[in-house]
Amino acid sequence: MADAPVLDPAPAYALWAASYPAHAHNPLMHAEERAMLALMPSRLDGQRVVDAGCGSGRYLRHALARGATALVGVDLSAPMLSRAAASLGDAPAAASIALTEGDLAALPLPDASADVLLCGLAVGHVADLDGVLGEFARVARKGAVLLVSDFHPVGSALGWQRDFRADGQRYAVRHTTHYYSHWHAACVRAGLAIDAVAEPMLDPADIPAGARFDPVALNVPVALVMRLRRFAS
Repeated sequence: MADAPVLDPAPAYALWAASYPAHAHNPLMHAEERAMLALMPSRLDGQRVVDAGCGSGRYLRHALARGATALVGVDLSAPMLSRAAASLGDAPAAASIALTEGDLAALPLPDASADVLLCGLAVGHVADLDGVLGEFARVARKGAVLLVSDFHPVGSALGWQRDFRADGQRYAVRHTTHYYSHWHAACVRAGLAIDAVAEPMLDPADIPAGARFDPVALNVPVALVMRLRRFAS
């Protein structure tokens, strides 16, 4: 299959937003989500939760399900934020949810404003890993938990693209590969500690019958998932 035209994230998600669900909708996302939820605190009552790169609100919904009532979602795409607003329309009345447009490397949030920071499959949209993790550290309070995931570097090595279809056309979203060594060094510079790492693999049960996919994907990790902590001092 020929490579799809590669778009920068903003125009890509402007096209993709209309059909983008607020839940894991492919085998890779199911694998990534299981790993993220396993590392997420089981209860988030009383915690200020920030979802950086919130997209259609997938992890905001999981945070609500775990008791969070003070939540902020940030995304660079206004159409995706509209999808998030629609998906969160059934949130409990007691929940305070703010959705705001912004870049991962320039979050429009105050210092030390997050007890828990989530970022699912979005960091690869930004080339400057130091800039992103510096912002995450700035926004996280000391001792905060940060849960981040991205597509595993092995996927890039195998030529996989972050692709989607819109109006009958296949497109790919521009992606920067950040290796674990890059994460480790950038975390040290940002004052973040890597507390746990998961490299989930696909579950064959998530693959629809007759689906076309690279069979190698069953034998390699498909996501890099990390729990980080903001240094207490």
